[in-house]
Amino acid sequence: MRSLIYLFLLLILSSCGTQHDASIVGEEIMYEGDSITMKGYLAYDKNATDKRPGIIVVHEWWGHNDHSRNSALKLAEAGYVAFALDMYGDGRQADHPEDAGSFAGAVMQNFDGAKERFNAAVETLKKSEHCDNANIGAIGYCFGGGVVLNMARQGAELNAVATFHGSIGPIEAATPGSVNARILVMNGADDPFVSAEAIESFKDEMDSAGVTYEFVNYPGAVHAFTNPGATEKGEKFDLPLAYNKEVDEESWTKLLEFLSQSF
Repeated sequence: MRSLIYLFLLLILSSCGTQHDASIVGEEIMYEGDSITMKGYLAYDKNATDKRPGIIVVHEWWGHNDHSRNSALKLAEAGYVAFALDMYGDGRQADHPEDAGSFAGAVMQNFDGAKERFNAAVETLKKSEHCDNANIGAIGYCFGGGVVLNMARQGAELNAVATFHGSIGPIEAATPGSVNARILVMNGADDPFVSAEAIESFKDEMDSAGVTYEFVNYPGAVHAFTNPGATEKGEKFDLPLAYNKEVDEESWTKLLEFLSQSF
């Protein structure tokens, strides 16, 4: 009887949480850049015999957490080598919006330092024996969306850049020939942090610079629509955040289609 109870509990526990293929490996990696030590997370298929395109994953303003790590694991399942970077250093995370805003603001106000941190992550990804170094992309969430878009604007050697509910304003506006990447922006149509004027300004900027891009607005979605913990945080801090399972899944499918066309 005791063994049956143990088996029953094991089955229940194994069905909880996000499940990934047994061949998918996630490794925590310490790396350095901009005079700080950062804690990243590399995900790949240990059974793969060929090199795979590499994807950088940039976290929300909350910091390097399970949300970005899970995205890296999902990308590995989809056939990529993914590295969830750490823009704040030491794997630092924020528990309160004031801290998150302070951490994110400090990074974006010194974008030369942010570039060093981002590029250090790219070089760490390229050291993986599983990574095809000629094919590198980047995705970002919220704050991370702003990071990857601004890296693209400033000429980063990326094949593809995609954002989920990301900030879209420029540190320096794109100019003709400055952007190497194809760009996909996935936005919540009801996100109060991204105004209609900001969207038009972004599109004008991309058009003027001759960038190949797509802007997708998801009706009914607000900020942080990909994060299962967003609704709870929105209620806790009285912020317009909410998880949207349908849009999360739809936008992920859109991302995978975009990446498959970019490499």
